Amino acid sequence: MSGPTLQESSAVTSGLTLSRGAGLARLADWVELTKPRITFMVLVTTLIGFFMATPGNLHWPLLVQVLVATALVASGASTLNQYTERDLDALMRRTADRPLPAGRIDPTAALAFGVVLSCIGTLWLALTANLLTGAVAAATVLSYVFAYTPLKRTTPLSTIVGAVPGALPPLGGWAAATGQVTPAAWVLFGIVFIWQLPHFLAIGRLYREDYGRAGYPMLPVLDTEGQTTGRHMVVWSLALIPVSLATTILGLTGLLYTIGALILGAWFALASFRFLARRTDRAARELFLASIVYLPVLCLLMALDKVRF
Repeated sequence: MSGPTLQESSAVTSGLTLSRGAGLARLADWVELTKPRITFMVLVTTLIGFFMATPGNLHWPLLVQVLVATALVASGASTLNQYTERDLDALMRRTADRPLPAGRIDPTAALAFGVVLSCIGTLWLALTANLLTGAVAAATVLSYVFAYTPLKRTTPLSTIVGAVPGALPPLGGWAAATGQVTPAAWVLFGIVFIWQLPHFLAIGRLYREDYGRAGYPMLPVLDTEGQTTGRHMVVWSLALIPVSLATTILGLTGLLYTIGALILGAWFALASFRFLARRTDRAARELFLASIVYLPVLCLLMALDKVRF
């Protein structure tokens, strides 16, 4: 009995390669539903909340569980957001190829995926950390999916509403470490809340045509000249400076952080002023880049300041 021919072996190998490639592509689609970059930033702010709240040595087993569960919550909320917005995502160039509008994932399956991730993550936090942490996680999902997401279709104020769930993760990290939410925790909330506003406005300005095509009444869409958008960027970036320094007033941070926060805040505000003066896509992109550098570096300075002292 003869073995397979060279051509047959090649066909089998090609089939396995195609099957493996299709499997990886499908996995990538499910990962894309979770918005990994947003989830990463959620984990960074959760970590800084947990770390700054811990008076002594970190409880590593608890921290790992909190981060894993928080990743599930954030991934579930992002999936539910994409499920809800799949019709409008199909109208925008930057989102039309997402798995749901492109038809690569069934909407019902995505809905179930998002609900399961959100519920498991929330319950995990409630059982391994405390009920307060679980409540913060639940509030994050509910406000993101049932407040921010529908309001995006009706009012430019949705940006402010959406900054609330985006700023809750450091509260969750703080609550997980201590079982309570103190004024210092609310300062962390305030920093992340305010930071998001010029950040979102810069994104809105860069993709205003896409958002307009989908019918989102964002401020950068309605404000065609960009003057009002620029003024809002300046106001919020300036407000971020005193709020970021409140951690030092409360004794949470020291001189290293204070100097760094002043430099970062001035740089961020300068980028906002530049947009107001120029109102160009290049200026919006510079502000966006400043924003994505600002928050991680600020969190790093907090951590370094605590380690030093």
